[in-house]
Parts: sequence; structure tokens; C-alpha cells
Amino acid sequence: MLLTITSATPPATDLGFLLHKNPANVRSVKLSFGQAHVFYPEATEDRCTAALLLEVDPIALVRKGRGRGGFPLAEYVNDRPYVASSFISVAIAKLFGTAMSGRSEDRPELADQPLDLVAHIPVLPCRGGDDLLRRLFEPLGYAVEAAPIPLDDRFPGWGDSPYVDVRLRSRVRLRDLLTHLYVLLPVLDDEKHYWVDEDEIEKLLLRGGDWLASHPDRELIAGRYLKHRSGLAREALARLLDDGQVDADGGADAAIEARPSLRDERLVAVVAALEEGDVHRVLDLGCGDGRLLQVLLKDPRYEEIVGVDVLTSALAAAARRIHLEELAPRQKARVRLLQGALTYRDRRLAGYDAAVLMEVIEHMDPPRIAALERAVFQGARPSRVILTTPNAEYNALFAGLAPGELRHRDHRFEWTREGFETWAGDLAGRHGYQVAFRSIGPEDKRLGAPTQMAVFDR
Repeated sequence: MLLTITSATPPATDLGFLLHKNPANVRSVKLSFGQAHVFYPEATEDRCTAALLLEVDPIALVRKGRGRGGFPLAEYVNDRPYVASSFISVAIAKLFGTAMSGRSEDRPELADQPLDLVAHIPVLPCRGGDDLLRRLFEPLGYAVEAAPIPLDDRFPGWGDSPYVDVRLRSRVRLRDLLTHLYVLLPVLDDEKHYWVDEDEIEKLLLRGGDWLASHPDRELIAGRYLKHRSGLAREALARLLDDGQVDADGGADAAIEARPSLRDERLVAVVAALEEGDVHRVLDLGCGDGRLLQVLLKDPRYEEIVGVDVLTSALAAAARRIHLEELAPRQKARVRLLQGALTYRDRRLAGYDAAVLMEVIEHMDPPRIAALERAVFQGARPSRVILTTPNAEYNALFAGLAPGELRHRDHRFEWTREGFETWAGDLAGRHGYQVAFRSIGPEDKRLGAPTQMAVFDR
């Protein structure tokens, strides 16, 4: 299994600084499934090539419990030692991890410099053919050269194999090329050699966060990368679009994107609403990756901060964001992370000064909203509830959205301003709250603001 990366930008040997691998040396690393080697077939001022050679040991794979089935020797005789797959993604992360993160200790300015690069993958499994290969790489700016590999040169009539010999050319930062390969090679193979769970979402967001949100085939990429586990793919896409370049309201035009992030504006608005009252104990319901928790921890007025989410992966991300394990004991005592569903009453959530549901309710199926109302407004019953949600009318200003299309693939509905105010007014009346409405983000005279917020006070 071979991957080569060639730079033609003088001095081409700068590739060695970026990869943290000296062109004069051979670097070998033992992996759980074999051994990886990095070496340089050529290294001149005008042209430098780094080669990653991966020797997959099929015996080691069988010992680790991987069986491919199909025929008696399938565990030992298969294409895995010879084709670019998730094995090479692991090797890229292991040997080129620093380069993929965009760090260059000796020449830090190089990390952000686009280079004339060519990636060559001699044997690439492509489940979807040449068309899919181009659909994945061309939107990222690559010129794709793909030559089909025949089943047998001696028998042309047998046709082509599902493998192609591929060259990808672009003027691109090395770190971007590496992350594209890391994510997309297993996607083209449509296979992974290890079990996929919620941790794999974090890898996808880490490596694809800068480009995947705007990719036209992001759903296919997420689905294949996560081995067609639809629940994981839906969560990944929802989080990706909330953090991505198209902001939480994917499809925003250039004028909207030029403004400060709508996500940041929501945070500012929510914190301002908390600061208005005598609030010391706060619930962040549907806390996600902990952005609000991170802000609240910096303010000593909040004595107890509780993040609640149904997904353990989200809670793990929140813990990492706030550096939970590294907090000083006094700080750590102020924050708790709880797993829980917002549609069930939870005694742990009763008696707080305020609760926040920021961009949460639109991810729920409408028949379950009544359960959320009971859990929050009857069960937890905080003094103040702050709730934000998209304004569906504003969607007409997003160039990337078709009429009637929702902002997120994971949204179940989106309210108009009238619909939201009717629901919130009725809810407040039934549970002994008063409600006031506010706008967040750039406001259009006719269509309102992109985000609407309701503040309920008991």
C-alpha cells in the first residue's frame, strides 16, 4: 500500500520541514496491523517526493479479530495489504499528525503556505467509480487524474477492477491535503477496519471541520465515514453545520457570513439575558459541546453550572472544551455534566435560577414538545427560561436554501415569528410564566432576524 506526495514549489525540500521527516532518513513505525515507512525517492530544490509505504500483516489482522468472510481463506487473502483504505488514514495520523494539525516547529510560516502538490495513490478502491472520485475531490480544488486498473492485463475482455490509479493535483496547503486524504480515502473504500462509535464523530469533526460543512456531498461523506450508522451521521452533520463555515444556519450568503458569527451573537444574547436577573445557578439544557458552559465558567457570579445532554459524546466534548479534568478544585466544584433526556422529568434539575435551551427545540419531533414543556416548566420549573430557535421567515435570505428547506438536516421544524410567539405565549400562560421576545442577529425590516429568543419569567 503506497501513497506519495510530491511538491514542485521551490525549494521543494521544504516538504521535509512540514512533514517533520528528514529526506535523508527512512522513518519506520510499528502499527497494530503492520509497519509503516516514510522515505523520499527524490529530494531536490525543484521536486521533492515523500512516500508512505504501509505493510499490512494479514496474520496480525486475524489475531486482532478482523474477519472478512466470504470464503475459507478470506481472512488471510484479501485486498487490504495492497489498497489505500482506513489503514493508510491511521498511518497518516500516526506519522504525519503534526503536519496535519498545521504545525511546523522549524519553519512555522510554511504551514499556511499553499504548495503545488500531487498526491499519487497507485491502487485506490473506489466504490462508486470515477464519478464519485471526482465528486469528492473536485469541489475541494483538485484536478483529478484517474486510470482504471484492469482485472487482468492478459485478458482485456474481463474488464476493469473496482480499483483506480489516482493522481490529485492542486495548489493547496499540505495540512489540507492530508486531512482530505485522511477522511476521503475510507469514504471511497466504503469500509473501515475497526469498530465505529461516537468517538469517530470527533475525528470527523476534527479533520473535516474546516471544509466538510460546505462540501456538496457532506451527507454521503459522513454516512460512509461512519459506516452507514445513521444516528452517528445525523449527529455529526448537525454538529458540523452548527460549527461550520456556513454558520449554524447553513447557506448564509456572503453578506451574512461577513458579520460576526451568529452562533457567537446567540451566546452574547443568552448571557445578557442571564445577567439581567438574580441568577447564580444555571442549567444548560442540550449543552452540546459546552460553548455556553465555557463562557459561564469565566464569570464568578455563577456558583453552580450544570450541562445536560442526552449524548455521551456531546458531554465528552463539553468536558474537553472546558478542560474539566484540569480545572482547579474550586472551579471544578462549580460545574457538573449530566446525561439526561429533556423529555423526562428529572429531580436533579429542580430548583435552579435559570435554564437555557439554545437551538435545541427545533431538533425535536413536534409530538415530543409537550413532554419537554412538562419536564422543564412543571418539573424543573426554574425562575427564568431562555429559549432560542431559528426564524423560518429569514431563511429566504440564505442563498443556499431552497424554498421550504430547513437550515439543518437534523431540524424537525422551524417556526415563523408568529408561530413561535403563539406557542410561547400559550405555554407561558399555562404554566404561570410571563414571556418577552427578542431578536438575535442582523434584522431585516420585512423578515425579521435569523434567530428569535423567548425569555420566560415565573
